[in-house]
Amino acid sequence: MSDRTLTCRDCGNEFTFTAGEQDFYTSRGFSDPQRCPTCRQQRKTQRNSGGDSYGGGDSYSGGGSSYGGGSSYGGGSRGGSSYGDSGAQRTLYPATCSECGKQTEVPFNPSPGKPVYCRECFQSRKSASPRYNY
Repeated sequence: MSDRTLTCRDCGNEFTFTAGEQDFYTSRGFSDPQRCPTCRQQRKTQRNSGGDSYGGGDSYSGGGSSYGGGSSYGGGSRGGSSYGDSGAQRTLYPATCSECGKQTEVPFNPSPGKPVYCRECFQSRKSASPRYNY
């Protein structure tokens, strides 16, 4: 396999898709990148900041790895916590634990009538409930 020159679908600039990157993409079952590293990074930043710029079906599959030539090829961090990665500030809401009555903060706006648990009660309920692997 040799390096290939591809054209970015967003900015129209050419970029190099190295042999090493091609091997990586093939081994992961990813399709060839449609955007240059700069445009991919911009889209990733938009997704992490809540701006959804999908203009239709995008067949790009995300990885999270950096491979070959120092260029970062990979998609979003939707599979893990992105709060620390994107620099976004987490909003916390005050709540009273439904189990112990302690004041706490939760990362969602509590709905009236729905139970809310502090970290300790949530962990104890989580470890007490059976896990089903279907």
